[in-house]
Amino acid sequence: MSAEREHGFELGTDGPRVIVAGLDGSESSWRAAAYAAGLARRQNALLALVYVQPLSGSVAPGVGAAAVASGQQLAEQLEREVREAAERSGWSRQLRWEFHTFPGEAYTGIAQAADQMRADAVVIGASEQAGHRLVGSVAVRLVKHGRWPVTVVP
Repeated sequence: MSAEREHGFELGTDGPRVIVAGLDGSESSWRAAAYAAGLARRQNALLALVYVQPLSGSVAPGVGAAAVASGQQLAEQLEREVREAAERSGWSRQLRWEFHTFPGEAYTGIAQAADQMRADAVVIGASEQAGHRLVGSVAVRLVKHGRWPVTVVP
């Protein structure tokens, strides 16, 4: 018996068990979260909404602390907005979901979250920043990583 089966984890089962969706407050990330919620509801999968809190690269302690506090406030605001939307729409009763916050850079945080939660799929909004066409967006990097099916929502 393979090690995957011994631990109860098998990729490619009869549908996703965990769908990870990146959420950063942008319009495309909200559309991705809504799309992922619909997938999770129809597949009876767990929806794991993930906000990656950027770490400050600043060496000034006051500036770094302010950035962390700001990121934490955004995480709390996003979770509150998700809860309110879930209650308004009624999908909170039809869908299992969790909200997670990871520190770090968006690509690394989402990839780490997907690995830790043994995600079967990742849903992410398309980048709204023009510079990402040259450097590569989080979505493109996740697709190139190739560990999970990735859906990019415009």
